[in-house]
Amino acid sequence: MVERVLATDEALELIDKLRSIHGPLMFHQSGGCCDGSAPMCYPAGEFQIGGNDVHLGEVGGCPVYMDADQFDYWKHTQLTIDVVAGRGSGFSLEAPEGLRFLTRSRVFTDEEADALAKAEQSQTGATPTAARSHERA
Repeated sequence: MVERVLATDEALELIDKLRSIHGPLMFHQSGGCCDGSAPMCYPAGEFQIGGNDVHLGEVGGCPVYMDADQFDYWKHTQLTIDVVAGRGSGFSLEAPEGLRFLTRSRVFTDEEADALAKAEQSQTGATPTAARSHERA
């Protein structure tokens, strides 16, 4: 199965460390402003997920979300959460570790995009984009 979001081994190690300190975690892919466009890591339930957020999948047992409007731009890409040295935002749990999560991306192949569309359609009856467009109408 094609995954929308993955994580590197280094990111998974940091996720495990943060989970041992903070308990269950979640990610929200930031859309900009003061957070840049970094994946933000929070204790599960601390960031309010709304009706305009898309569940991309899970990494290391943590759900990953993105705003639906931002998803429209990124829906053709597979995101990989990685970790690099340096301080990111003070809002994300990894900041005190001297590390920051970073999102890398690549465009899905035509075959992967077709497989994703079929899988999402069989789960929901419509692709995420089509479902949102229908809700807005």
